[in-house]
Amino acid sequence: MEIAQIIRAVGRDAIMDEMVERLTEGFRALGEGRLPPSPPRSGFVRESNGTGVLEWMPHHDPGSSATVKVVGYTPANAAASALPTIIGTISRYDDATGRLTALADAVVLTALRTGAASAVASRLLARGDSRVVGLIGTGAQAVSQLHALSRSFGIERVIVHDVDQDNADSFLIRSKFLGLDVSIAPPEAIAAEADIICTATTTEVGAGPVFGDVDTLQHVHVNAVGADLPGKTELPVALLRRALVCPDHLEQARAEGECQRLSDEEIGPDLATLVAGPGAAEAARDTPTVFDSTGFALEDHIALDVLLGFADRMGLGTPIDIEYHPRDALNPYPDEA
Repeated sequence: MEIAQIIRAVGRDAIMDEMVERLTEGFRALGEGRLPPSPPRSGFVRESNGTGVLEWMPHHDPGSSATVKVVGYTPANAAASALPTIIGTISRYDDATGRLTALADAVVLTALRTGAASAVASRLLARGDSRVVGLIGTGAQAVSQLHALSRSFGIERVIVHDVDQDNADSFLIRSKFLGLDVSIAPPEAIAAEADIICTATTTEVGAGPVFGDVDTLQHVHVNAVGADLPGKTELPVALLRRALVCPDHLEQARAEGECQRLSDEEIGPDLATLVAGPGAAEAARDTPTVFDSTGFALEDHIALDVLLGFADRMGLGTPIDIEYHPRDALNPYPDEA
């Protein structure tokens, strides 16, 4: 509820703008070696409600804090449980003592930072005069993808597709706050007409690309968001091989992103490298480019910083005692036991 209070009070645009700018700063610091890298996420596959995963994503800022997100990806949630496909919690620990200092829901934060990361990549790799955005997959992630892009580009037309027609129809309502012209089209039409494409689907492992290898605009930029399992990919491999492919986290993208299918020589610089030195991005803006967005823990660490900053300024947040601290630090049992 307090996250909703923050969004209502601060405004969606202000929060998204802050997220984009803070992520840009974070990627630049990472690319310049001023921030430590995050390890790749780890977890396990679940089969109890269709195929899904439960993963943990840690980031350590030495001398300050550590952030850990535990996230569940369950494509069956919407139909079976009326829950989001991606749910999770995020926690913050003091680096000096190891104490838990903050705990927050991660559903909104994940959507915000994923959309913001695509905006950071698109600012670098897409042409500044991009006007047509295509969305393949119109779930919760699509809302924040379009919102983030709308803050950086003069979007005139949005074309969307989803294998679930109800999702596509409802997206026209869910995105109405942006005031954009949104229409539904086949995926191949989106691939052929859009300046910027965002793919955020729940396509299954080994199912193949979500659009065919059609002729795209020569300068097309794609934010590929949905590849998050070994063997799960969204884009035609031929498109990847003629594009500059930039992962967010190289090791992670090799394991479960679009980069799974590419050799080392076919993978371009990661996003942090591009933010720190944008020359390679500028040279590629008139050619196909792909941001291989698997989402990693530094993004969550920064997103939590943004949330906690707003919460502190607004006096929000509920103090709770989760940890038990015995009177004698050397005795784990209470005196009366």
